[in-house]
Amino acid sequence: MLLKKPKKSICINIILLLLTFSINPLISRIIEVDKSGILRTIKSAVNVARDFDTIYIKKGIYYEKDIYINKPLTIIGENGAIVDCRSEEGFGFLVKTKNFIIKNLTIKNIGISYIQDNAGLKFDSCENVLIENITIENGFFSIYFSRSTNFTIRNCKLSGNKNRTESNSGNGIHLWYCSNAKIENNEIRFQRDGIYFEFVKSSLIQNNFCENNLRYGLHFMFSDSCSYRGNTFKHNGAGVAVMYTNRVYMVENTFVDNWGPSSYGLLLKDIKRSYVSKNNFLNNTVGIYMEGTDQTLFEKNNFFKNGWALRITANCEDNTFRYNNFLANTFEVATNSSQSRNIFDRNYWSGYSGYDLNKDGIGDVPYIPVSLFTIIVQSNNYAVLLFRSFFVDIFEIAEKIFPSIVPKYLVDRKPSMRQFKW
Repeated sequence: MLLKKPKKSICINIILLLLTFSINPLISRIIEVDKSGILRTIKSAVNVARDFDTIYIKKGIYYEKDIYINKPLTIIGENGAIVDCRSEEGFGFLVKTKNFIIKNLTIKNIGISYIQDNAGLKFDSCENVLIENITIENGFFSIYFSRSTNFTIRNCKLSGNKNRTESNSGNGIHLWYCSNAKIENNEIRFQRDGIYFEFVKSSLIQNNFCENNLRYGLHFMFSDSCSYRGNTFKHNGAGVAVMYTNRVYMVENTFVDNWGPSSYGLLLKDIKRSYVSKNNFLNNTVGIYMEGTDQTLFEKNNFFKNGWALRITANCEDNTFRYNNFLANTFEVATNSSQSRNIFDRNYWSGYSGYDLNKDGIGDVPYIPVSLFTIIVQSNNYAVLLFRSFFVDIFEIAEKIFPSIVPKYLVDRKPSMRQFKW
């Protein structure tokens, strides 16, 4: 005798089984941190959070530090949410995970350390990170990444302490052994270096504003194939330094008001196969200082009212300068070599007094941008006191009539008669 299958019972069991598996532990929850709520500290919220949960921090001041995160989370602050580290030894957040987001939070008073790189936000061995709308005040290091990839730092305001010195300050954004980073629309002030890269690859830095940093607005070494676009570096202690790197792309940046005996708009040291275009160099001690820089194209840049527009050492080779504007600089080009292995072509020089008989827009007389007085000042800095004197004018006229000292190979054979407009 055949028994009937208990169809109703089987259906119920199947439904229960499906319900059991549908309760996915990865479904995110929103965990609220409130000074007057159940969870009153960020640390307690992190402890109870599961992977991919969101922690929402209510308005208030949270006196916490050393917040350690080792799971994928999203942390969002309400307007007025502040983490105060009280300038004690330690960090704000230390993150060691993939898939982490932090937004809309103020972190302040990071403790100084001479043996630890304390930071408001510190990341180690991370991937897929978004940092957005973060304010860090009175930071040591503000945001610090090491051994990480695929992350974005966007719309942040980072500030150190303007009363500190280089020795007790850290960097605004510090990257070490990282790749595929995007750093955009940030403001960085009063740090040691605004942005610092070491062994960073294939990253984009755009539309940042770095001002009043103690050393460099931007400082990077051994960081190949990175692009820097639309940034402003203003009134930093030593300007911007780019060292020991290949394939640097610097486009549409502004280097302004970087003054001092060892300050440059842009310092290039041991740079190869790079591209520098449509940048503005305004009111710097030196617009660009180059040492050991090879196979780099400089085009469509503006050099305006710098002490020296260009200083090029003898070990720079195979560089091309074309379609640039050199306007009202005290000295246009300085070099320590009588030879030139670089090409100057179709630049506009405000100091050029040649003529254009056939009206093709190109001067009929080649232009040598290295003046005799430039060479004298390089040998004796105090000679600059004679600048614009009758004595110097006589020397310059004599050199044009009987050229013997200035490097004749450093010449623009087709100087533009008209200023370029970009």
